[in-house]
Amino acid sequence: MKKIFQYGNGLLMGLFSVLFFATLLFAITSPNLVLGDNPKTGAGTTMVTTTGIIIVMAIVVTWLTSGHFKRWTQQVFVVHKRITVSILLAFTILWQISFVLNVHPPIGFDVGAIHEALHKPISPELTGYFSLNYNNLPLLLVQHFFATILHSTKWLTFDLLTLLWVDLSALMNVLSVWVIDARKVVAAVYIHIGWLIFFPMIIVSYSDTWVLPLVSGYFLCYCLMRKNEFSWWVRILAAIGFGVTASAAYFIKPSAIVGVIAIGLGEILFQFKKDPKESANSLENWGILVITILALGSSYLGFNHVVQNQNYVVYHKDRQIPAVHFISMGVSGDGGYNPKDALKMAEFKTKRQRAEYSKKVLFHRLKQKGVVGYTKFLVKKHRNNTADGTFAWVKEGHFINENPIPKGKGWAGQLRQFVYLYGKRLGDFRFWAQAWWVIWLILIAFGWRNQRRTNQVMRLTILGGFLYLLIFEGGRSRYLIQFLPAYLILASLVYDQSILFFKHVYYWANGIPKKDN
Repeated sequence: MKKIFQYGNGLLMGLFSVLFFATLLFAITSPNLVLGDNPKTGAGTTMVTTTGIIIVMAIVVTWLTSGHFKRWTQQVFVVHKRITVSILLAFTILWQISFVLNVHPPIGFDVGAIHEALHKPISPELTGYFSLNYNNLPLLLVQHFFATILHSTKWLTFDLLTLLWVDLSALMNVLSVWVIDARKVVAAVYIHIGWLIFFPMIIVSYSDTWVLPLVSGYFLCYCLMRKNEFSWWVRILAAIGFGVTASAAYFIKPSAIVGVIAIGLGEILFQFKKDPKESANSLENWGILVITILALGSSYLGFNHVVQNQNYVVYHKDRQIPAVHFISMGVSGDGGYNPKDALKMAEFKTKRQRAEYSKKVLFHRLKQKGVVGYTKFLVKKHRNNTADGTFAWVKEGHFINENPIPKGKGWAGQLRQFVYLYGKRLGDFRFWAQAWWVIWLILIAFGWRNQRRTNQVMRLTILGGFLYLLIFEGGRSRYLIQFLPAYLILASLVYDQSILFFKHVYYWANGIPKKDN
């Protein structure tokens, strides 16, 4: 039995390592890290980045050469870590609030269609949109619910809600780390702060961000369920919570249940590692499993009933776009959105006709590429899917649905220069967001020695996300956002192994006897 585990775990680590180290390579070679004029992105860096790099280098050199400064940083970030973390966390939240209050433009693409439906749901254009894009209907109903409660449909209102969901996701990620290994909570907070500072997607009220607390929620519930040390009622509540959050995640963004599948596969895999003689808490664990399945099934039926019986917006279910369309589209161009394919879907009257056409086009494209051509295409697509640490900021059509040239003076005007398409400092934002993405990936990549159950589940989630985006519509890293909780939790749990790895490399390079810490 253990041989099956060893084979399965080896296969997981092999596939994960190949795709993840490719992601790291693509991120390091991203045009976002080009200094000065940037012909590829059209947005070069300014003195803001240059000054920032000089400051960072000065800090690093001082730390390496000054024992006094090293001791001071030890006191600030380790000895008094709780005070430091609290200050940095408060600063981060204030930064987010300030950003949203000063930058909350109307957003285009699918976000704009959903927001428009909050004002005039009875519209032929919106009927057509939700008939084709039925997957966005649950998100519309959720946003309509909050619009009714808050008596507001303003962009600012929904941006503040998005900020709340993103920060709630971060909180639950940290709680998951606490459940698994309380010693790493402070590091988890540091890692999440880095993410939140360089994550302007809080002004994009779409499924990418709104699904985050649900994904983080079912990961947290899973961690609680796995802990036999917790009381039975805590584990039961966690099992119910898992079912509800997993079902809700599916309705908001179907692909977000990749983590749920990963949890199931991870649990099956680790059953083969378990000693057959082990029977402690087996009855309780089976009870937890039954409750989880019941909660999952009943919540799915409940959410589905609400969606099926809503009367807020008119749509025609027989006009839905079939899943195979997104697979077919994922084989065209750069693997992303194909406007010709999308327009073609509107020409057919039934879902069956759309499916048949998409299958025909899919097989034609695969035959055209051949094995070698398709392999090369997948490598390029994986780069497109994962390399960009801005998560495809302003890369969607009509991303910011107003004048892309930032206007305004003062603090608001300065912030817009970093995030608008023709902002003077957009290149600076891309550079620092990419730099953090690279650091984040490094923390995960070189922590491969830590292969405990929870870590493998997170790796399975990331791997599942990679494979999903290689098969379906991808082409840009915005689709990675739904999987970020797995990245954040894993980085928080294995960062120490990565640091230890680089210490050993340093010792080896300098001929210093190997140390363990």
